[in-house]
Amino acid sequence: MNKTTRTILKAISTLIVVFVVSFAFLLVGIKIFGIEIYTVLSGSMEPTYKVGSLIYVVDVDTDELKVKDAITFKIGDDTIATHRIIDIKEENGKKTFQTKGDANDKPDERLVEENEIIGKPIFTIPLLGYISKYMQTQYGMLTTLGIAIALIIVVVIIDVALDDKKKEKQENN
Repeated sequence: MNKTTRTILKAISTLIVVFVVSFAFLLVGIKIFGIEIYTVLSGSMEPTYKVGSLIYVVDVDTDELKVKDAITFKIGDDTIATHRIIDIKEENGKKTFQTKGDANDKPDERLVEENEIIGKPIFTIPLLGYISKYMQTQYGMLTTLGIAIALIIVVVIIDVALDDKKKEKQENN
């Protein structure tokens, strides 16, 4: 194996490891910084948050929220939404938020209470939500496991081949 081939294989091996680690970090690891991750399932906030995107949400002090901020909040036990604040109301010392999806014609009928607010989106990655949702299915888990095993095998084979050539070269010197 010539030097150029070894360099290319080493670069491929490094890129595979960097890609896998980065991808895992974007899907799971970022939670160690207190960032929650949600998949956009509807077009109510397009074009800001496209269907299939992942949005990254941080905790926020509700006193810091203002009109035009996007917020992520609970609607019941199983539903999470991200809409924009269009009005903030305060009655009897209790703050509520009128929200509306950017793509919706009308405001949401229901006001969002402070205790329902999860946080404020800080960034989004288009299309990554589709992959995230697929990975949560049985076939997706099996596919992910298969890809991970295949990538590990490729990296190990490349590293073994490079080490063998290095040892061979040292023995010849």
